[in-house]
Amino acid sequence: MGGQTSTGGSVQSLLCTANTDWMSALCPLLRDVPLHHLSIPGSHDTMTYCLNKKSPISQTQSRLLQLLGKVLPCVTRPVVLRWSITQVLDVTEQLDAGVRYLDLRIAHMLVGSEKNLHFVHMVYTTALVEDTLTEISEWLENHPREVVILACRNFEGMTEDLHEYLVACIRNIFGDMLCPRGDLPTLNQLWSRGQQVILSYEEESVVSRHGELWPGIPYWWGDQVKAQELIQYLEHMKSCGRPGGLFVAGINLTENLAYVLGHPSQSLRKMTLPNLPCLSTWVREQCPGPGARCTNIIAGDFIGADTFVGDVIRLNEKLLRCSRVPFAAHVECGREEWVWGGVPASP
Repeated sequence: MGGQTSTGGSVQSLLCTANTDWMSALCPLLRDVPLHHLSIPGSHDTMTYCLNKKSPISQTQSRLLQLLGKVLPCVTRPVVLRWSITQVLDVTEQLDAGVRYLDLRIAHMLVGSEKNLHFVHMVYTTALVEDTLTEISEWLENHPREVVILACRNFEGMTEDLHEYLVACIRNIFGDMLCPRGDLPTLNQLWSRGQQVILSYEEESVVSRHGELWPGIPYWWGDQVKAQELIQYLEHMKSCGRPGGLFVAGINLTENLAYVLGHPSQSLRKMTLPNLPCLSTWVREQCPGPGARCTNIIAGDFIGADTFVGDVIRLNEKLLRCSRVPFAAHVECGREEWVWGGVPASP
């Protein structure tokens, strides 16, 4: 299921294993920083590596696209698939690579069985949700000091009964690994309690009934084809101030139907890879921390194709420029300077 990227095989292997246990290897000072003030790499549309070319086009897509899928399936579905795949590494390979935020878009197909839930991005995956959550749980058991943030989203075709079924699966699979909703913890706090999973659920009525679920995490989605326009959007969002808790800055480029129809022989991968150097430059300029212009989770496409994961992790080093107080870290974000455990310094 994991495929080759544009890098050589040995280089890709190195990129995808160098950060397997990066949280446990963090400087001790950073282990008492709340998760929403750390820099955390994530994958956008995590499960698209296993989209099924035989699956029908999602009911949430435009009527025109659904019609083309029914009238000309042999032409339409391969094109849709090329523009739907955002990852080539499977979920275990992404975790091994250092990804700690997984974007899980869950759906129940109209033609599916009663309880089988899949993932979706324009078309549905071969992977089942329950199997994938079990795979993540097994990985965490082998990496007891790593923490993942799972964002359950979309919920296409989900009834109340299916929501309750999914929550029951989450409880059964992760058990005591789940961190209950409350103040955002630090790594040390999570480790002391044996907790490794923060699970956000983008359905408020379900969250209100289950204390182990966290509200949906804001995702800055630029909806842009060009890298420079995406960066302008992200800079605008930063100028408006960061959310108070966990949030995601997505560096994923997005096509629209008109663009796809105008470029039928291309793919999202071909559109994205040439833009990665520009997007990587923006990533390396970011700063984690509590400042208004600070970033937190940064999510990208085609994990393993470049140094994205390592670049995001290394941003945490910017929190270590000052340690004059216990568990202190200093960060510069634009014109703002903050001192952990103390008071803001002069701008």
